[in-house]
Amino acid sequence: MLIKELKAEGLNHTYAITVSKEDLADKLEAKIKEMQPQVSLKGFRPGKVPVSHIRKMYGQGIMKDVVEETINETTQKAINDNSIRPAGQPKVDLKADGDKVTSGSSDLEYELSIESIPDFTPVDPEKLKFTRLKHEPAAEDLAAEVAKLGEGQKSYKKKAKTAKAKKGDAVLIDFIGTVDGEAFEGGTMDGHQLVLGSGTFIPGFEDQLIGSKAGDELEVNVTFPEPYQAENLAGKDAVFSTKVIEVQAEKEAIIDDEFAQKFGLADLEALKVAVEEQYKSQLDNQSRMKLKRAILDELDKKHKFDLPPQMVEAEFSNIWTQVQSEKEAGKLDEDDSKKTDKQLEKDYRKIAQRRVRLGLVLAEMGQKHEIQITNDELQQAMVAEARQYPGQEQQVIEFYQKNPQAIAQLRAPIYEEKVVDLIVEKSTLTDKKVSKEILFEEDDMI
Repeated sequence: MLIKELKAEGLNHTYAITVSKEDLADKLEAKIKEMQPQVSLKGFRPGKVPVSHIRKMYGQGIMKDVVEETINETTQKAINDNSIRPAGQPKVDLKADGDKVTSGSSDLEYELSIESIPDFTPVDPEKLKFTRLKHEPAAEDLAAEVAKLGEGQKSYKKKAKTAKAKKGDAVLIDFIGTVDGEAFEGGTMDGHQLVLGSGTFIPGFEDQLIGSKAGDELEVNVTFPEPYQAENLAGKDAVFSTKVIEVQAEKEAIIDDEFAQKFGLADLEALKVAVEEQYKSQLDNQSRMKLKRAILDELDKKHKFDLPPQMVEAEFSNIWTQVQSEKEAGKLDEDDSKKTDKQLEKDYRKIAQRRVRLGLVLAEMGQKHEIQITNDELQQAMVAEARQYPGQEQQVIEFYQKNPQAIAQLRAPIYEEKVVDLIVEKSTLTDKKVSKEILFEEDDMI
């Protein structure tokens, strides 16, 4: 076996690897002898088929396995001998004729290209300082949270027949929708309750019912948006023949023991306790998210090293696929929708680079501080994921058990959180009380 370095530029390494046909022949003989006791052919006793006969019948097929195993072994040897930490799957470029190699008439020759993880020393977490934003809920905050529950349990009561509908009222309506004079599927409904101003109907529909009263019959003219989930209606003008059955005013919820019992709680006091616990948990989670963002920003700032191009490209490809999908569905956020593809690509490539850099830093810090993921932690994550698919829990768990790559995707966020916990524990942390508005203020994505 001969391993010769052809190129070492930055994180890219290329080697020429040669394994002689004689070495391959020896490996083939060893493989056949290993198989011999299990080979069963007509005319021979089980396990007694001559090596020469097995070679004649199956030699070239077995040699394909030998070549594959040899490539894997020599690749690993090149990695180990040169102390390389691969950043991805090494690339193999076969230089010899494959048929000649498997027939035993040619040496195995190939070029091995490896992209390595950069060598760097991660920052000492004990030298880092962070400010953790905290918001202590006041009595009025908790009262507002309880009131929100009331808003979510809205009910409506009938208004006088002469009362005109206004924004915030509900109307009980019958309607038949037509496009080009023809009724369409899903466009007819009786006794539908529509809250005016809710934005649940086609743009413009609700506005045209403001000022109507019980008994009114009117034609509502709208245009279906482009795009629209029903493609046959997208961008089409439609007319809805609508009859107003009833106008209803919002009925304010009474927050009392009976209201609390709708949530499965004994009384109003128990509801307030539950709301307080949930609200404090929400504030703690937001505080943690803000702190984690500050930690990641600081790690990104503290580390500058060459990034493996293949890793960056793979990460960017995943991001870009999602961006294009959102663009086609008309779901890009307002800022992104104003940018050209060239501008978007530049921005999201920066995000890909940041993610790769932070991934490498977190991995290195975790390794240095011997962070481990236990089987119990993986099992809990697997069960949590399975619960998102009621009725299919067992299939989801079996999927993870059979797919190492899927397990790796479960492992990554657990590992990341553990490294963040390590940094929180070892760094200098100062708590700062802030308003709820500041705590929930959105951060820039890049």
